[in-house]
Amino acid sequence: MRKLSRFTILSITTASLVSQALAASAAELNILTWEGYTAEKFISKFETASGCKVTASYVGSNDDFAAKLAAGGGVYDIITPSLDTVPMIRLAGFVQPIDTAKVQSHDGIYPEFSKSGDVVADDATWAVPLVWGSVSLIYRPDKFAGTPDSIGVLFDPANKGKISMWDDKSAIYWTARYLGYNNVFDLTDDELEAIKAKLIEQKPLVRKYWASAGELTELMANQEVFVSNAWTGLTSKDVNNLKKGFEVVEFTPKEKAEGWMDSMMLVKDTPNEDCAYKFMSFMESADGQCGIAESTGYFPVNPKTVAGCMDDQMKKDRQVDNVEFVKSLVMWQQPKRLDKYLEVWNAVKAAP
Repeated sequence: MRKLSRFTILSITTASLVSQALAASAAELNILTWEGYTAEKFISKFETASGCKVTASYVGSNDDFAAKLAAGGGVYDIITPSLDTVPMIRLAGFVQPIDTAKVQSHDGIYPEFSKSGDVVADDATWAVPLVWGSVSLIYRPDKFAGTPDSIGVLFDPANKGKISMWDDKSAIYWTARYLGYNNVFDLTDDELEAIKAKLIEQKPLVRKYWASAGELTELMANQEVFVSNAWTGLTSKDVNNLKKGFEVVEFTPKEKAEGWMDSMMLVKDTPNEDCAYKFMSFMESADGQCGIAESTGYFPVNPKTVAGCMDDQMKKDRQVDNVEFVKSLVMWQQPKRLDKYLEVWNAVKAAP
């Protein structure tokens, strides 16, 4: 097992996990997740069918999962980190292996996800794929003379004050691709220094680093920003549904878009294991997969279960059975030197 530094692993004792877990009530399910993943429209079906009451807390970044688990500020039964965060969560001891026999329709998940080296490790399964998608660029066509095709729009002084970016270490990935570095998750010290300098140079152009999809929707709807990176499907849907008299459009830059996959992980020693497995099974069902896809605009991981609840156009829009699309993306991985990446991103944010 690879040794992680103290900055990567936030220490937590088994005793504190157990004591927190015992405080939870039966027939409850406490989920630490992303916006849109527990929308009332489909979660109410789960609660009615299972008898398990869902309480959701939200994160704005993958870095929040370990921090919130270690802080002990709440009791969580399920967390839904992205693929690049799964190894760190596992190695930190926050979660326990999953019995896939208890997850209905697990065999219908794309094997590219369910058998990933980050999902299956040490002869055990640590996560159940939930939903996937890409991170593209979003912009106001009425504010640009031409049609942008590059990450360069995020660094163009002509867009000063109207640029936003996600408040996340993935800003390093975007900048790396813009600068022509291909080894996005294994950057050298010199490359990271060049990226840090570029991000600090860009900082005066940025209106705000957004912390959640809802915040980016607000920034764009209120005409505070005209261009940003964004989780494909969600922000464009939300902004355009507000009918503000303008539309936003997404595009994949020539430097490629990023890809991600979020999974359900079982928090160690949860007293609500029965509800947790019921939830995982529900989220792999037609109601769960179509529900989260409709709520977020993201893509289902279980093509078999959505066969009857999506029409042909929605299947096309949600990349159903189009695994080739995955291969066109820069799929997130945990950086080989996670601490160094976090150090660089924190230095950028701290810069004047």
